[in-house]
Amino acid sequence: MALTLFGIVNCDTVKKARLWLRDAGIAHDFHDYKKAGIDDGRLRGWVGEVGWQALLNRAGTTFRKLAPAEQADLDEARAIALMLAHPSLIRRPVLQGGQLLLVGFKPDIYAEALADQMQPAR
Repeated sequence: MALTLFGIVNCDTVKKARLWLRDAGIAHDFHDYKKAGIDDGRLRGWVGEVGWQALLNRAGTTFRKLAPAEQADLDEARAIALMLAHPSLIRRPVLQGGQLLLVGFKPDIYAEALADQMQPAR
């Protein structure tokens, strides 16, 4: 299964996920939101699978810098519009491949989901 890790290069959690994938010997591509953005169809697919609440990063600097009117009364349509306009609002990282979609990084969840792809330690 071809995997893509979506995130931002300088995000500490993304760095941890990339290192974990590398150390586990799991091939993946990296998609940087800052450089490449995110397309509407992919984002809507993620929202359909995990919900906009799981994807919208309300704890980050980007959300806190939004005007109070943009932060208030969020619903799916408004959240998607904000994430498309400001991809840094998407929780990081997102790992996608085949039927797999993981939001955030927890080593034990990655290990369980990717056990069949992990390379034995040398």
